[in-house]
Amino acid sequence: MTELKSKLHTLCLNYVQQRINNAEQAIAEAQQSANNETKSSAGDKYETGRAMMQQETDRNMAQLNEANKLKVVLNHLSTVSNAGGIADAGSIVVTNNGNFYISISAGVLHADGAAYIAVSAASPIGVLLKGKKAGDNFALNGKSYQVEKVY
Repeated sequence: MTELKSKLHTLCLNYVQQRINNAEQAIAEAQQSANNETKSSAGDKYETGRAMMQQETDRNMAQLNEANKLKVVLNHLSTVSNAGGIADAGSIVVTNNGNFYISISAGVLHADGAAYIAVSAASPIGVLLKGKKAGDNFALNGKSYQVEKVY
């Protein structure tokens, strides 16, 4: 199970790194556009263009900061097997209605021929999963879940 956790952890890290790369590229492009605007514009049009590029840069900086926060969360997760069998951050929880990896909200991850939904511990389902063990039940949005295994 440690190998599966490592795979899921790596997939989450790749997801975050892609977000970081996209934000950094968008910041660089906005800066390049702002520099080009400086060379070819004058007056109010110049000020409007600069303001729009600054807003774009600020938006991308916020996305970059969020991605870096996700990376910090991932770096604090354990990829070793959960000996206690109680779901917590870093756990894989297999239920009758899907498999979950409690880490960050990264969507569906595919590993070892199965799909795992990466969910944040602070998300509604993450909150419900925390503390659960095999045999426990819970419901979310009118759907019942039974925990089959916790790794």
